[in-house]
Amino acid sequence: MDIEQPSHFRPSKGDFRWEAVAHQPYKQDGSAPFKDISRQVLFHEDSLGCELRYFEMDAGGYSTLERHEHSHAVMILRGQGDCLLGDEVYPVKQFDLVTIPSWTWHQFRATAGEPLGFLCMVNVVRDRPQLPTEEEFTRLMATPAIARFLERS
Repeated sequence: MDIEQPSHFRPSKGDFRWEAVAHQPYKQDGSAPFKDISRQVLFHEDSLGCELRYFEMDAGGYSTLERHEHSHAVMILRGQGDCLLGDEVYPVKQFDLVTIPSWTWHQFRATAGEPLGFLCMVNVVRDRPQLPTEEEFTRLMATPAIARFLERS
């Protein structure tokens, strides 16, 4: 007898995909600069006010350089890469935890020739990300480690 799985259980399909979870584009094309990244919303609960998402970028891919009012937490699940967080660049690997404070510039990059995947816990209701102005980008590029990080595009 087949037993239907409850909607509260989403088994893994392997390769960082889950049953009944849509594999979606990261953002709308043209909305912000990014490369080879996708997202899956694994959990969304209005009563808790949070959403758990899984993002994955192909080798050489990257998320948008952005900041916003809401803070969030990221746990690396797959691969290695680099993370810009404020005025520092950190190497990241499986199970590293990155907390991103409010209004902090951040970006993730898959730099190890393999996919980089991470969980992201965020508020359900949140503000829209801000991209750096030309002046803000120039200030970021004045830090040599950040300039090396951003020039990899």
